[in-house]
Amino acid sequence: MGSPLIGSLWHDTTPTDWTPRPALDGDSEADVAIVGAGLTGLWTAHYLAEADPSLRIVVVESEVAGFGASGRNGGWCSALFPASKAALARVSSPEAAEAQYAAMRASVDEVLRAADAEGIDAQAAKGGTIVLARNRAQWRRAQQEPADQLLSASEAAQRLRATGTLGATYTPHCAALHPGRLVRGLADAVERRGVRIVERTAAIDISPGEVRTARGVVRAPYVVRATEGFTPRLPSSRRDVVPVYSLVIASEPLPASTWDEIGLAQRETFSDHRHLIIYGQRTADDRLVFGGRGAPYHFGSRIRPSFDSDHRVFARLHATLLDLFPVLRGARFTHAWGGPLGIPRDWCASVGLDRATGLAWAGGYVGDGVSTTNLAGRTLRDLILGRSTDLTSLPWVDHRSRPWEPEPLRWLGINAGLRAMTLADVEESLTGRPSLVARAVSPLLGG
Repeated sequence: MGSPLIGSLWHDTTPTDWTPRPALDGDSEADVAIVGAGLTGLWTAHYLAEADPSLRIVVVESEVAGFGASGRNGGWCSALFPASKAALARVSSPEAAEAQYAAMRASVDEVLRAADAEGIDAQAAKGGTIVLARNRAQWRRAQQEPADQLLSASEAAQRLRATGTLGATYTPHCAALHPGRLVRGLADAVERRGVRIVERTAAIDISPGEVRTARGVVRAPYVVRATEGFTPRLPSSRRDVVPVYSLVIASEPLPASTWDEIGLAQRETFSDHRHLIIYGQRTADDRLVFGGRGAPYHFGSRIRPSFDSDHRVFARLHATLLDLFPVLRGARFTHAWGGPLGIPRDWCASVGLDRATGLAWAGGYVGDGVSTTNLAGRTLRDLILGRSTDLTSLPWVDHRSRPWEPEPLRWLGINAGLRAMTLADVEESLTGRPSLVARAVSPLLGG
């Protein structure tokens, strides 16, 4: 792979300036204070300001808008929700679970609609998602999982020509986009609506009626926690989610002849049915962006800039790509980056508002946040404004995941689970049979 640039392609190719906005300059009063200027916080601000332009909204960001997962992800705007329909049905009802998934499908289109309405060029293309099966165990899972379409090997090859493909599943409910352009454009859009964003202002803690920072206190009747993978930095939320790193590499723009051999003519996003998640897309400028899990969980839910880069994981991602698409041998990879995503203990994202305290939250997307953040923003709008709507009755609303185990139990369990998933994929590639190890570990990792 050579020596790629260590940095986000999305940050590098976003036309707007990433220079920080002014920090908080003393105590401030607002109607709604939002902690986190990622997509959750910005969509919430957007829909609140749109619904009631008189609201005083302050968004508090420790770095710059889009610094976290919102500007570092793989660029999938999908209808994926981390908890399965069956899991949601167990805690609600089959009808409620179906409503949640219908809301997710609608959210994909709402992201594209809202971005277009605000003049945000996110370079989006709704080509859907193809998930390959490349051994017999994967093909068995593909046949058992609900999907819009089950594709034969020849049908799959019409969309994506990877080695060893036995078949695939396909859904149209996904768009590939440039997340940096989306989140930075959204930050500009909410400012045009009168929302105040203060950057380089880290929240020290959140409590009813106030956000405390080293630069002052923001007081508001409603305080929204929109911190996702960085949530453990808040003393009151240390075990709400764990930050698990996902890493990504990106190629140089590839020639048409290479894409003729790979496919993705509609800019489909792609993955396969292995246990340790991988994900990819073709960008608007014909790069291949490819990411996956596999980086270790760091003891005590630590988050450091140095964790954004792991050359062993980058090398494994590159090797996986060459296995999928040998035509990429010799292609130059120009960017490599990573960042933490937030995983709740039961792998179920949630959104809610405690009316007694005015504290609201959204998160735990497990990497499926580009569209889920939009659904969260619209739902928080309705909750804060006291509206009873179809959105506020969805089963993820006011869901409470139990805290993660104290250390060292979560460090041992999470990293053992990640290693087990890796071994399970190796086992299945060799035997073609479903892994017993994966079946045993899956409940610990949200399966």
